[in-house]
Amino acid sequence: MATATLSASTRAGTGKGVARQLRLSGHVPGVIYGHARDAAPIAVPARELGRLLERIEASSTVIELSLDGTTARTLIREIQRHPFRKEILHVDFQELVAGEKITVRIPLVLVGTADGVRNGGGILDQTMRELEIEVDPSNIPGHLDVDVSALGVGDSIHVRDLSVPAGVEVLTDEDATVCVISAPKTHDEAPAEAAAVAEPEVLKKGKKEEEAEAK
Repeated sequence: MATATLSASTRAGTGKGVARQLRLSGHVPGVIYGHARDAAPIAVPARELGRLLERIEASSTVIELSLDGTTARTLIREIQRHPFRKEILHVDFQELVAGEKITVRIPLVLVGTADGVRNGGGILDQTMRELEIEVDPSNIPGHLDVDVSALGVGDSIHVRDLSVPAGVEVLTDEDATVCVISAPKTHDEAPAEAAAVAEPEVLKKGKKEEEAEAK
């Protein structure tokens, strides 16, 4: 389970005006909610949050949120970003409770070199990059390795083929494809259209040409 720490503070006001002032002061407005608490408005240092998000998988990393002298184990549930500027507008944290399962998405990481790529010239295409699971907060995997070493050209791995840790329930459709080894592309010397010599276009003959041929 991947974990990280982050500081936060409670905030009294809400609304667009308060949120704007928080951002001007270098903070990101947010909210924390969970099984044992009502939704409460908070503020997070913008620079600290930005640096954290650059090095973690936000969807599957447990954030130990230091809030007014206490520590809450949380998961980031939503991040709102500015459509044009590199700015975080709002962030939602869900407080985690041991023994109460939650739904998260974890990254799928392909490991090894597929036989079909090494010896057959095939192309590895990863069609799924995250897996949705239900798990106890204390057992959230940071990611799931997917070994592709034995795959030949034309072979694929589906969700049902994945090995997941004990206590993890997979919610993603078991028939969904994770990755596939496609056949190598062939390069013809020239496309059929280009190889064929274009026939000259026959234009409708004018009246004088028809008369000349008749003579």
